[in-house]
Amino acid sequence: MHRYFIYLGYDGTRYHGWQIQPNGISVQQTLMEALATFLRKEVEVTGAGRTDAGVHARMMAAHFDWETPLDTQSVEEKLNRILPPDICVYKVCEVKPDAHARFDATYRTYRYYVTTRKTPFNRQFMYRIIGKPLDFEAMNRAAETLFDYTDFTSFSKLHTDVKTNNCRIMHARWEQTSETEWVFTIQADRFLRNMVRAIVGTLFEVGRGKLSIEGFRQVIEQKDRGKAGTSAPGHALFLEDVGYPENIELKTKSEE
Repeated sequence: MHRYFIYLGYDGTRYHGWQIQPNGISVQQTLMEALATFLRKEVEVTGAGRTDAGVHARMMAAHFDWETPLDTQSVEEKLNRILPPDICVYKVCEVKPDAHARFDATYRTYRYYVTTRKTPFNRQFMYRIIGKPLDFEAMNRAAETLFDYTDFTSFSKLHTDVKTNNCRIMHARWEQTSETEWVFTIQADRFLRNMVRAIVGTLFEVGRGKLSIEGFRQVIEQKDRGKAGTSAPGHALFLEDVGYPENIELKTKSEE
């Protein structure tokens, strides 16, 4: 049995998230159907994680198994011909037989994009802040408290199937990218369902002066989703990158 990684990106606007859903189209389902089209057999695809409905990915990874060796360049080209324009495969490569797109990932990086100006461009990929300006300095001071904790139950969707709500956050900071645009970058070894949007929504409360830095810390410590802010809209959130050990890919003959 041969295992292959697919590195892909997608505009999540019209999808009900990554994971297959009974009531709507998903990225995972679309990718599996594309593979089945030219392999002439249903193939199970496992992703590095789950993105919520409407959330985008500049870089997602997934794996699938096949009985015989495949020409990875041909798989990439065929997938891109079959897949809709809002999903793009960057690379297909053979990996170690026990490599796992989800469990072997060493980090995930998300970015959330906001703007203070109405614009006809990129509006489907940015959240517009209306009214009183946000205090981004206070939001960054609040974000720094995330490094002091590992249990993020307060920012997790309720009744999920995970065994632990512990995550190790490596980076969390707002940066101004233009006069009217800001981006929040957060990196961790893993994320809970809805976690980034819940963190951003709660940081908005800090930025509006409705929640103090100490109040933000208390939200984390209470381990109660009801104490955190409303989840930020998904359309401005991107999974930017997923990291793996360097030796996870098998070398081709040309590389040896």
